[in-house]
Amino acid sequence: MLKVMLLLHVIGAVGMGFYIVLPIMLGRASKLAGMGQSGLAEGLLPANRIAQYFLVLQLLTGGYLMSQNDYAVIWMIIVTLLFLGIAALGGIVTKPLKKIVEAIQNGQSTDAHIKKARALSLIVLVLYIVVIYFMKYPIYEIA
Repeated sequence: MLKVMLLLHVIGAVGMGFYIVLPIMLGRASKLAGMGQSGLAEGLLPANRIAQYFLVLQLLTGGYLMSQNDYAVIWMIIVTLLFLGIAALGGIVTKPLKKIVEAIQNGQSTDAHIKKARALSLIVLVLYIVVIYFMKYPIYEIA
């Protein structure tokens, strides 16, 4: 069972890799024409949703894996809070992406929405990198 959960956990981590490329893709959005921006945002919305499903997989399998070892309580709290931060900001970034599509349809400027989405995605990227660090170097309970 442990090996299956570890495999699912690694698959979830790879699926969350979307958050590595999201800021790069949003950085390019301001260089696109109106319909290109709309198409990019419409493509990023389902990709973000899929990444959120992978995040749920991470939380479930990570919870099981944490129960199988003697990790320090502070490590478990930090990791859980980091994942919840990624989940919250990953969900919040959906609104500016929808606003980009809406602004294009109404003939309005998308700059503010792109900047907001990019800022949120950069924060998610930083949190994701910190999670990777904590996964690579876990803190164990001192016996």
